Amino acid sequence: MTATPRPLSIEPLTKKAFAAYGDVIETLGAERRLINEGTTERFHALARADVDGSGSAILSLFHVSRRPFPFHVRMLERHPLGSQAFYPLTDYEWLVVTGSGVDQPDPASIRCFRASGRQGVIYVRNVWHHPVLVLEPSQDFLVMDRDGPGLNLQEHWFGATASPCIIAL
Repeated sequence: MTATPRPLSIEPLTKKAFAAYGDVIETLGAERRLINEGTTERFHALARADVDGSGSAILSLFHVSRRPFPFHVRMLERHPLGSQAFYPLTDYEWLVVTGSGVDQPDPASIRCFRASGRQGVIYVRNVWHHPVLVLEPSQDFLVMDRDGPGLNLQEHWFGATASPCIIAL
């Protein structure tokens, strides 16, 4: 018998609410520096990459397609060898699903945040999270993570049909 999935409320993404999982990447409140003869405004050190000594930090572009809603959260993943950051390249809201747990995610800890199109996140090492969920048909993200030897991805599936949480818009 499969338990009924717990509805996930969608919370606003704030630095305080997300602090246990990593950092919110946004220009609001950031240190600003004028550079390049005053033609460029730099939002300084919005996030810091954390990778083990055997790898290096890389930037990638992810083109993400929307999944059907209501959406059943059936898996979470984590990266034990380095942090991972996502920043949207378009001003569309998107969802951040995360949780906590040591060897596997605790279903009761799963949370869902609604990020603006001007907010990104950086997950610290070993934080359980779901791959990016977009609300538009598709959306692009600049992604910073670790490249190098060693397995930097661990997935936990709750079961072929099991879903501890559901997200309804």
